[in-house]
Amino acid sequence: VDDFYAARDITTTPLPWPSIAPPITDVERALERHGQRDKKEALAAAKKAVAAYGFSLEDITSVRSPVKSTRKPKKKPAIPSVAKYSNPTDKSQTWTGKGRQPDWFKSALAAGKTPDEMAI
Repeated sequence: VDDFYAARDITTTPLPWPSIAPPITDVERALERHGQRDKKEALAAAKKAVAAYGFSLEDITSVRSPVKSTRKPKKKPAIPSVAKYSNPTDKSQTWTGKGRQPDWFKSALAAGKTPDEMAI
């Protein structure tokens, strides 16, 4: 216990940054050299494997798979649907028979009309 308190009272002087920086850059350089060496070894292994089948690495890498386009395909212009039914009371109101039934169509059906009677 006494040693702990004694060690706590010891103050150290901080190291200046220039004395720490060179070892860090040396480590970074060493890591970069190691990575380059790994790439060279992998490239040599790939060339050897491809050569075993009678190809060169250039032959294999020049064949590319088709790239999918990120562009959307052009849509054809919408062709308006032809009206199939008209309102018996107001002929300007029409319906193609697609989508929701208009209120006038529903009310005509409720009144006893058939879709064939409202057909254009």
